[in-house]
Amino acid sequence: MTNWNKNIYRSLIISSFLGIVILILLGIGKTLSYLNTGADRSSMLHLALDKDQAYLPKVIWKDTINPGRLIEKQTLLDIEKDYLSAWYVRQVAYQTNLTSGIDDYYTNSAQQHIIKNLEANKQKDIIVKGTTTNHNLLLDFYSADGQLAVLTDKNVKEYQQIYQKNQLLLETEVQSDYQIMLLLEDGFWRIRHIVKKESQITKDNVQTKRIAKVIGTKIYVDNQEFQIKGINYYPQKTPWDMFGDDFDMNVIAKDLDIIKTMGLNTIRIFLQYEDFGKATVKREKLQKLRQVLDQAEAKDLKVIVTLFDFYGDYSVLDWTLTHRHVEQITSKFKNHKAILAWDIKNEPNLDFESRGQENVVAWLREMMLQIKQYDPNHLVTIGWSDIASANILKDEVDLVSFHYYQDIDFFEEGYKRLNTKINKPLVLQEYGLSSNQGFWSPFGVSEKKQAEYHKQFQEIIKGQNIHYLSWTLYDFEEVPTSVVGSLPWRKHKQKHFGFIDSKGNKKKAFEFAGN
Repeated sequence: MTNWNKNIYRSLIISSFLGIVILILLGIGKTLSYLNTGADRSSMLHLALDKDQAYLPKVIWKDTINPGRLIEKQTLLDIEKDYLSAWYVRQVAYQTNLTSGIDDYYTNSAQQHIIKNLEANKQKDIIVKGTTTNHNLLLDFYSADGQLAVLTDKNVKEYQQIYQKNQLLLETEVQSDYQIMLLLEDGFWRIRHIVKKESQITKDNVQTKRIAKVIGTKIYVDNQEFQIKGINYYPQKTPWDMFGDDFDMNVIAKDLDIIKTMGLNTIRIFLQYEDFGKATVKREKLQKLRQVLDQAEAKDLKVIVTLFDFYGDYSVLDWTLTHRHVEQITSKFKNHKAILAWDIKNEPNLDFESRGQENVVAWLREMMLQIKQYDPNHLVTIGWSDIASANILKDEVDLVSFHYYQDIDFFEEGYKRLNTKINKPLVLQEYGLSSNQGFWSPFGVSEKKQAEYHKQFQEIIKGQNIHYLSWTLYDFEEVPTSVVGSLPWRKHKQKHFGFIDSKGNKKKAFEFAGN
């Protein structure tokens, strides 16, 4: 029996040893195979794969006529892809002070300048966060053997944030021209030379017909003065999911009729960044948005469209994705008469602590420029969460919009103080009071108190001639956890801001929804 146990132990030891040896040999074999083949480019640089989703600047080929050899369409696409990848890996290198991927898109001689800069930045504890937002390419030369290409890249807009020891030192935005030589090596186009030149900026003489505009402190629509009297809107059954699978245009049309009977002329709606497809906006979402805008126009209602609900990245390397999002939506509806304004982001100042105020504000400023580039016909605003933040970017926006959920007794003083500082239309973009009495809010506000609140607010609004949009048309049965978190008393409160209850009955406050 003892000998039998010993044999079992010997067998287990030998088997374990052989298993370990086999695993080691397999590991060595895979390593040698990887080294011998030079490794797959996408394995060496996963950034190149991520680039397809993370870096999408606007690219326009201005001229592809080559006096020598005719360039093939696929070759042109390959050059564009590898050229943009070169920009992306360089930006990642300056942000991380690592050289990963540089050798994939730059020849040995071209790498030296980048490596030298990275070494200097490391010594000074400097990192550079940057991106380009557009490239206007001209093909200057394409060799007869198909191995060399020379490009001019005109009016390249570059944005950079320079940090030292995690402190923002400098924020710059420049526009430059580049002369680039690329060589075809191992089936990929690598930059051999890149020379920066002073940009020769030319502006097209484009005539625009403004649908909405601001003169002084007044808003004009089709050259008629316009006073915003509005409401933030979600359908009752689909709050925070207006354009989802349960989208029902018949329901929305009936709600717009109700809003008209309230004496209102404007609605504010919300487009969720991810839901609409991020950098590749979904066609079906655009079709649904068009239906809403067409119906609003038919009922003589203006629409403020909030573009980036539930977005929170703001990093410079993510900018080009949001550029494409803006381009596809705003250019599609730049001539739509129902739109009054594009609201870039709902309450972005709530992200200051987690994302950094300088990052959020820089992104907002950039989005404003992008929107105005693709749609010069409508106004642009930002939905700040409070009066205190309304001064931020006040010179860049057309409308200064803010929300107010504090004590009503302090509103008028705060509004007057803001009004003396800003010579633009001020929009009270959200305000309201929840009638949230119940198990989760035993000391909450009654419907009677809610009505008194709206009556008092309308008196202030009328007295100061304030542009306004209240929150909101309906009480809701369900509120997504992503909106207010999972705490039941917070959800309960958010459900009861409406002028109409969840059963479709008008609450006491309905009488004071408009003035």
